[in-house]
This record gives sequence, C-alpha cells and structure tokens, in this order.
Amino acid sequence: MTKHRTPWEMKGGKLPAFDDDVWELYDGGKDWTQANDLAKKMPEKLHELQRLWLIEAVKYNVLPLDDRQIERLNSDLAGRPVLVKGNSQLLFAGMGRLSENSVLNIKNKSFAITSELEVPAKGAEGVIIAQGGRFGGWALYAKGGRAKFVYNVLGIKSYAVEATTPIPAGKTQVRMEFAYDGGGMGKGGTVTLYTGGKEVGHGRVDQTQGFIFSADETTDIGYESGTTVSPDYTAHGSRFNGKIKWVQIDLAEDSKDADHYISHDERLRVAMAQQ
Repeated sequence: MTKHRTPWEMKGGKLPAFDDDVWELYDGGKDWTQANDLAKKMPEKLHELQRLWLIEAVKYNVLPLDDRQIERLNSDLAGRPVLVKGNSQLLFAGMGRLSENSVLNIKNKSFAITSELEVPAKGAEGVIIAQGGRFGGWALYAKGGRAKFVYNVLGIKSYAVEATTPIPAGKTQVRMEFAYDGGGMGKGGTVTLYTGGKEVGHGRVDQTQGFIFSADETTDIGYESGTTVSPDYTAHGSRFNGKIKWVQIDLAEDSKDADHYISHDERLRVAMAQQ
C-alpha cells in the first residue's frame, strides 16, 4: 500500500510524482494494526505485489492515474461525461430531489433561470426553484409578493437580490439572469431580476461555489426539501402558492435574450431539441 496524498486535503501543496511514492508492506493475517512495515525486509514480495497491482490496474482501465484534487468534483474541469447535454434544461412543477449531476452545471459561468407562473390575486409566495441547501446553494422564490434570488456560499456568506415591485397576478414570467465575472473559479457576478421581460431588480453576488453545492441536497421545483438555502422560509412552508407551468435553465450561450422573455415557440424549440 501507499498514500499518495491525504484525501481530505482538497487543494494546495505540491504533490509528489507517482514514482516517488513510498510503498509499505504488511502481513494482514498477523499484523491487523499495520504496525510492522515489512517493505525493507521483503523487497521481493513488495515488488511482486506492485507488479500485480499494475497488471490489475491495466486490466480494469485504472490507468492513467489522475491525481487532480478538488478539480475532479467539477465535470467541466474533470472532462468526464455528464447526464444533461446542451445549454438549456426544461423542468416542471413537482420535480424534486434532483441530484446535482442531473441538473445543468451553472457553476463558474453565466446563466439564466426563467419561470412561467400563474400568480393568485393575493400575491406570490414560495419557492420557484432551489438547488442545494443550508450549507451552499441558490434559490429563486417569492417573498411578500416579490421575486427574490439568494445565493448561499457554504452557509457562511449569503447574497440576496430582491425585486422592487410585486409579481403581478395572473400569468407571467419571472426571470433571473446571472452575469459571471469570469477570471477563475468561484468568482462573483451580477444578478438582474425580470418580471414579464421588464427589469425589476439588480444586485451583486461577490462570491460563488466553484465545485459542488452538496452531496445530499438536491434541486426542487415549486418547493424545497431538506434544509433551505434561505432563512426566509422553511421546508414545510416553502411550497409555491400559485401554479408553475415550467422552469427553464439556460447557460451563457442561451441566456442573452434581448427581451429577457422566453416565447412559446422558443420553449418548444428547447423541449424538442432534448427529445
């Protein structure tokens, strides 16, 4: 056995070359505590097991070894396949407990969230879409009748942008656009809120999460399960009080609509493109 690095040290420091790793050898039948390293006493046996390890690694496609650290958590950096293809994803009311890998990766890039709603006369209240939870994530929701976007960084910092006017009753669209600053991972960006294609709010998120929101928190449409991104609501009281027709996530390439509004034809184009 050998320890190439400490698993919970996710970044920083210079890693040794694989060829420089120090291998240890233990007799598991007698020394279950691994207190007696036999590598120097039995170099032939160590070499035999190292060769066997390489044979099995080749057999099961373990090679080449990848010693990148926290970068491997981000599919864009790791270069691994993703479950969701393209730059747009269409979601519907009631969808919930969607794992992070089954939703478009919005980290470290510009993106937009557009929702078509039917708002009751008494005003909108509740979650439209939320990803993550108390210790990292974001949510677009209605509070006191107004659209609000919150970005929660690791449960340490929270940035909120709220609309200046209420969401009108009846059928309407609520949209949030996030313009990423660029220049690296976990940078900030500018948030703009729209209702019916008209700007109703503007603000800043100074920092974002560059790699992962949570191992167990999920994405929910029309409510939030688990812990909540924002203290403005609870999981039991998070359900949207109107109707959510659909929610569309667009990455940078598709989030620059001149009118900040998704027409019926555009929504159908996205839906058909994913068939």
